[in-house]
Amino acid sequence: MKVLITGSESFVGKELISQCNEKNISIIGCDSIDVKNPNYDFLQINICSQNIPLEIFNNVDVVIHLAALSRDLDCKGKAYDCFNTNVMGTLNLVEYIKKTKVKQLIFASSEWVYDKFIDSEEKNEDSEINIANHDSEYALSKLVSESNLRQQHNNGFCNVTILRFGIIYGPRKSNWSAVESILNQVKNQDKVSVGSLKTGRRFVHVSDIVRGITHSFGLEGFNIINLTGNKIDTLKDIIDTSQKVLDKKITVFERNPDQISIRNPSNLKAKKIINWEPKIDLKSGLKSLLPYV
Repeated sequence: MKVLITGSESFVGKELISQCNEKNISIIGCDSIDVKNPNYDFLQINICSQNIPLEIFNNVDVVIHLAALSRDLDCKGKAYDCFNTNVMGTLNLVEYIKKTKVKQLIFASSEWVYDKFIDSEEKNEDSEINIANHDSEYALSKLVSESNLRQQHNNGFCNVTILRFGIIYGPRKSNWSAVESILNQVKNQDKVSVGSLKTGRRFVHVSDIVRGITHSFGLEGFNIINLTGNKIDTLKDIIDTSQKVLDKKITVFERNPDQISIRNPSNLKAKKIINWEPKIDLKSGLKSLLPYV
């Protein structure tokens, strides 16, 4: 099997390369940044380029499209840059794939495409999304690309799998989620300050996200699948578990106890369709972060 990964030098991309190597899957990595002496085939390209060499798609079975402006901070107030990369870059890639024998495109989307959650309501891939509720350029760009890919598939494009990633955490030195940030505070401070301790997300470890990607290889048709944690972990859960992992007691200051934010996208479809569920619980995940905080 041979895969092409756009955004190969991203946090998820590097873990994907590692797991593909373990499975003896042949890799071509593509990214806009240069890489010195990679141990896999690599090409420095911009996905918006009109000069992508068509030969890089030779014998490729699956394209995993991770390349994007993937943080809300990178997109806020920069609608043109955001849509040029995330929407037009995706359509550009589609046009190249049409000229090849690629069997499947896997597109990295996000749970942020879901609009308002009421209390702790659970949403799934069939939940209605009201685009008028979004003020995030990043979320809008992912929604538009999802719609574009659905239309392309309806018009004869290859198999399309859209994976809506949950809030990812894992061993890294920057771009932290609340999980890494709180563990860092518990380790290095005597006091942790949060908004509401009841705020929670279905956090998911990067290695589980990548297993979800590889489990979706070969999926036929057009599919949208959430890759999220098995349960909601609150900020209190993260603080309490961090204290246990570090064997340390700290003082917790709750600034806005009544301003609770819960996001609860279901992963039931992933369990049914691609036989995937997260393996790494919060305690094990936090232990994996210790060298980086």
